[in-house]
Amino acid sequence: MSFQMNAGAVRRFARAMKFGAWLQAIPNKLTPAPFRLVQMGSAFWQSRALFVAAQLDVATFLGAQTLSARNLADQIGADGDALGRLLRLLAAMGVFEETAPMVFRNNALSDCLRRDDARSVRAMILMHNSETMSRPWFEQLEAGIRSGTPPFRLSHGEDLFDYLDHHADFDRSFAAAMDSVEALAGDGFATDMDWSRFERLIDVGGARGSKALAILRRHPKLSALVVDRRQVVEEAERYWTQHRADGVERMRFQAGDLFSTLPTANGPRDIYLLSAVLHGFGDEACIQAFGNLRKAIGSSGARVAVLEMVVPESRADLASASFDMQMFVGSRGRERTLAEWKALIHSAGMALGEVIGLRSLGSILILHSRQ
Repeated sequence: MSFQMNAGAVRRFARAMKFGAWLQAIPNKLTPAPFRLVQMGSAFWQSRALFVAAQLDVATFLGAQTLSARNLADQIGADGDALGRLLRLLAAMGVFEETAPMVFRNNALSDCLRRDDARSVRAMILMHNSETMSRPWFEQLEAGIRSGTPPFRLSHGEDLFDYLDHHADFDRSFAAAMDSVEALAGDGFATDMDWSRFERLIDVGGARGSKALAILRRHPKLSALVVDRRQVVEEAERYWTQHRADGVERMRFQAGDLFSTLPTANGPRDIYLLSAVLHGFGDEACIQAFGNLRKAIGSSGARVAVLEMVVPESRADLASASFDMQMFVGSRGRERTLAEWKALIHSAGMALGEVIGLRSLGSILILHSRQ
């Protein structure tokens, strides 16, 4: 029996995404080639403007108000003229709305930069545009392309996940960004798969457990065990003592490591969730991870849900190609095609049972041990 839910809605979403990709390609066809290339070459102006607006928390200060740049600047501690020019650029990009000369308010896009908006991706903007993540792109991309070495390693002398272990501030920023993935990708992971057939969700690499919590809210008989690095687990437990939410009482945390120590499955009503974890690792590490999962499952009949982007074999869309480059810059990982996922799964002695389509950028691969 399939775990797929909302199959018709998922198909309609996929068609809408293809249409969106077609629309996205129109500027390349209509804009004169030299001008289009200059647009692309200076696109970092836009990303830096967005980052500074997020850093200053402009959208949260604005809230539901309409304010002049000077009044807003007084509140956030900035120069009125400079802030106005920044917001004018962002408004021209469609972020914020200029209602009168140098007078601004939030719109549908800028609302997603507000701290108090459930769809906020502010943490993601801050993490990806931080000095830590920007330096590899600006300083070492060419060297990385020539050598095949992740530019993050060239800039910082170590891989991203090792860096997180002893840079607490960036580790917190990274965890907050991962918690905002639901706002970025939607809740298809929770609604388009039938989680009701399980009793325990083991969320490996789940950070604060935001994805597990979204699933628990929809399935009151389900419990969750969130497994992550010790410092992440300790921070998550502190966080939830201060931020109560429905379903948290059914969620526990345990320190563990995908490559060494994993909780043992109790039976076929257990399912392991790996959400956007494996794309950060190379093929050998993924095979090791799948092997550890196979050992943890044993003969219990438990399953594994791998939530990842599945890249087309050719003519990749801009989103998947962009995320794949970010994986190269930051790690030894990659976004993979279905054929590449199948090869890794088979090499680790596991089998792919089903691919669950989602109304989001990713898919869920359902795995089980190969007997």
